[in-house]
Amino acid sequence: MKNLYLILPVILLSFNGLIHGQDSSEEVEELSTVEALLALVKEGKTKEQAANTSRENNFMANKNKQASILAAEKRELARQEKIADTLEAEFKKNEGILRVKEEAYNKELGSLVELFGHLQSSAGEASVQFSGSLTGAEYGQDRVRFLNNLTGKMSETTELPTIREIEGLWYELQREMVASGQVVSFTANVIDVDGETSECVVTRVGLFNAVCDGKYLEYATAKGQYAFLPRQPVGRYTKTAKKIGNADPGDQVKFGVDPTGPTGGSLLANLIQTPSLMERAQQGREVGYAIIAVGIVAVLFAIYKLFDLYKIGTAVRKQANQDVADTSNPLGRVLKVGQDNFNKDIDTLELKLAEAIMAERPAIDMGIGFIKIISVIAPLAGLLGTVTGMIVTFQMITLYGTGDPKLMAGGISQALVTTVLGLLVAIPTSLLHSFTQSSARGIISILEEQSTGILAERAESK
Repeated sequence: MKNLYLILPVILLSFNGLIHGQDSSEEVEELSTVEALLALVKEGKTKEQAANTSRENNFMANKNKQASILAAEKRELARQEKIADTLEAEFKKNEGILRVKEEAYNKELGSLVELFGHLQSSAGEASVQFSGSLTGAEYGQDRVRFLNNLTGKMSETTELPTIREIEGLWYELQREMVASGQVVSFTANVIDVDGETSECVVTRVGLFNAVCDGKYLEYATAKGQYAFLPRQPVGRYTKTAKKIGNADPGDQVKFGVDPTGPTGGSLLANLIQTPSLMERAQQGREVGYAIIAVGIVAVLFAIYKLFDLYKIGTAVRKQANQDVADTSNPLGRVLKVGQDNFNKDIDTLELKLAEAIMAERPAIDMGIGFIKIISVIAPLAGLLGTVTGMIVTFQMITLYGTGDPKLMAGGISQALVTTVLGLLVAIPTSLLHSFTQSSARGIISILEEQSTGILAERAESK
């Protein structure tokens, strides 16, 4: 076999030289490479044989110990099985004792099982109600802890509640019931909107609302204190809250109570969330601001015009009762023209009077057309806001879909608010235009009436 290992490299080198025709330097290099491979194979084979021999020797050395270890493990297994049999017998014995004890317990408990069940449910419900009740800041949180402990005690069925504990549950329920019909004032710590705590005289109205300094409060369950609502309802409700806070015992005061919940309820929450007049105007955005600005200018100008026409009308009516022409008013100027041209022919006098009336008409009618234009443009601007608001709404639907209505609320609010603002401007400006126009027509009618009288007097003088 050893001769075969020596001959094999020579045969490989000779066969390689015949096929490839390599030179002598290449033959030397190939020879060294194959020899290195052969040496590596021999070295690996030697190491493997040494490792196998070592493992065989170790196994033979520990062969006698394996039997002793196996015997020890079998003895431990038998011991554990004996312990398990003992514990199983003890468990069955204790199970029988427990069954007898439970039967005796249920027999002695009798009809009280249903009673304790009602007590447990009542204590649990009362604990949940008291934890968020407005009376929590007044009576404290000890009653909630007492009810929680009582509920846990009865749920374990290992210990019965005492008479004192049952009376305590009855007392807390009775006290909460009495508090629901009371209006009381007491000093308590109240959390401001900025998070600071200060003392305040709190007036609690039953279990519905609590107020302090004319402001509504809410009960912060986590801190066990009252806190001012981040946003208060409109002034008419806070006025009644201030009155009830300053009322004396026995006084009857109107007060806005929210009966839908023990901590304020949904009615007060919706009332607070209702936008104010300024917030509604802001929902109209740029178009709404423009409508409001134009409407204010039109209303102010219409009021000024009505006042100016009132002064002119008063002066004209006063002039109609006088014989001397006063040129400080339109009728006086028309009469002055009639007096200056009274001796001329009637056609010339008529033309002069008509010219004088026409000269006074622009000053009397000035600005009335502006009021009319505003009354027409305002609803059109509201329609513009409606269209732009609907465009915004459709854009939100395109981007986010219809899953969240709040995303569309902005565009819908703009669409509706601008329409309302346009109508709110158009209605008063239309009325003001009608009043100013009728006042101006009344003054012009007086001028025409007086000029007709002058013409009649001139015709009679011929």
